[in-house]
Amino acid sequence: MVALLDIYLFMSRAMNIDESFLYEIKPGSSISILSRSLYKQGVLSRPYYLSIYARITGQAGKLKVGEYKFEPGMSAYNLLTMIVSGKVQQYSITLVEGNTYWQMMDEIRNSPYLTHTLINLDDSQIMERLGFADQHPEGRFYPDTYHFPKGMTDVDFLTRAYQQMQEHLTAAWQTRDAGLPFKSPYEALIMASIVEKESALASERTTIAGVFINRLRRGMRLQTDPTVIYGLGRNFDGDIRYRDLRTDTPYNTYTRKGLPPTPIAMPGREAINAVMHPETTDYLFFVAKGDSSGSHEFSSTLAEHTKLVNKYQRKK
Repeated sequence: MVALLDIYLFMSRAMNIDESFLYEIKPGSSISILSRSLYKQGVLSRPYYLSIYARITGQAGKLKVGEYKFEPGMSAYNLLTMIVSGKVQQYSITLVEGNTYWQMMDEIRNSPYLTHTLINLDDSQIMERLGFADQHPEGRFYPDTYHFPKGMTDVDFLTRAYQQMQEHLTAAWQTRDAGLPFKSPYEALIMASIVEKESALASERTTIAGVFINRLRRGMRLQTDPTVIYGLGRNFDGDIRYRDLRTDTPYNTYTRKGLPPTPIAMPGREAINAVMHPETTDYLFFVAKGDSSGSHEFSSTLAEHTKLVNKYQRKK
């Protein structure tokens, strides 16, 4: 009884940890391997106590593989509970609203904490690996901050982001306003990506969405620079030129009517909701004020729009 009491007291006392450190439980590890390892690092003074306690309580064979963070003040009991419950160290990647698929993949490929299985695959091969061979990847992944354990595969990460977008898009589509000029949730997603790129202010998203929807209803060209820029691809140098607006591509909304063939970025929740619930106005045009506010002036006629363009862009 005295020995058992000593073990329980030992398990409740803080271990010898001066600074936080990461420890990885690898496949095939046992409670004995863990105890000896922590003893060699000076964390545990009596490693066999941890082993005995784990066996008495039936936890010896329940260690979960993964990376754990051990911190000052932690007791052996806390440590064992953490490893048995599988509370592994979490890492994160933030997929940014308005970023393209290419930018997202650069972020994922640069993560040292993911297991990379998609190296040297092109976009169509990646989507095939995810189980969506017939889909273009742009706009399919939901922008958010994702937490994950070390070693998660890039496929699992992307699948999670894909499913998140499907859930948000489906929910928004089911509650959309009546009479919108979209044949499918995917068309709404394309429009949401345009609104995401055109709106610097959250307060203007529904108004900008309304402008583009008014233009669609009238059969007008959308005439939005971000689609042209997307059509130029990854070689865009940051300076859109007049000849770019006149060069026809599937994404040039100055030369073609209707929506571009795919989204042009990852739209966030607010952009998606703005497209499903646009502001009702007679606006057909908007122009950036060109100041630090990121705001726009809206107008209903070409004559009004021309005056505003002269005011804010041509400085006449």
